Amino acid sequence: MSWSIFPYFAIASILLWTIGAIASWLNKSRGAYGFTLGGIALFFVFIFGLWISQGHPPLQTMGDTRLWYSALLPVVGLIVFARRHYRWVLSFSTILATVFVCVNLFNPELHTHTLMPALQSPWFAPHVIVYMFSYALLSVATLMAVYQLLTSRTQPQRDREKLHLAIDDTVRSGLVFLTFGMLFGALWAKEAWGHYWSWDPKETWAAITWLAYLIYLHYRQMPRHLPFTALIGLLLCFGLLQMCWWGLNYLPSATASVHLY
Repeated sequence: MSWSIFPYFAIASILLWTIGAIASWLNKSRGAYGFTLGGIALFFVFIFGLWISQGHPPLQTMGDTRLWYSALLPVVGLIVFARRHYRWVLSFSTILATVFVCVNLFNPELHTHTLMPALQSPWFAPHVIVYMFSYALLSVATLMAVYQLLTSRTQPQRDREKLHLAIDDTVRSGLVFLTFGMLFGALWAKEAWGHYWSWDPKETWAAITWLAYLIYLHYRQMPRHLPFTALIGLLLCFGLLQMCWWGLNYLPSATASVHLY
């Protein structure tokens, strides 16, 4: 398996996800599950095939993380659809996944077969994969928040409250995985560089992002909180997440980061 055949898997997966999303809008639950799961399975066939051919998990570059993120977004979308029966969730997650797949298609990065010593730790793969799953959860929560903001005037009060509770549950799950990702990262850092935490720029932004989502959940528990303010705050949290993921690479301080490979 090589990156040269990625377009074939990507296009076929996007097609299956799109059919699944359309099926969900038509209340065809079997079709929604079947086609979406088919696209997810096909995408992971490529990932694990690449893993085997390279001899290590594809987690080395930003393109690799986009690969996992694209695969996990429909997974989270399908989970939320199964639990909450929001037909639009699969559509939103498919669109976002497609965007990141297209970034990898039109802006490929250099993928090598050799891992630098710091990336050969057994904690590296769990750290990144768990982080990508948390990013997918928090991204779907953000998509739900955007939908809530756009449709709040036409939704009954009860439906708004129900959707916001679903958003909170998704954020809560995302924060749990984000926490585990940070713990795995600390174990990886200890093995790779000899210390659990050094306030490296990546680590600093990871801590800021984690605290931001924690503040959001605490704010939602306040008796007199404003739902609109909470949703705007959640969008800001997502902005911090993007800064932690790739935005800090454009900051001057990033040149001193040990997380640039």
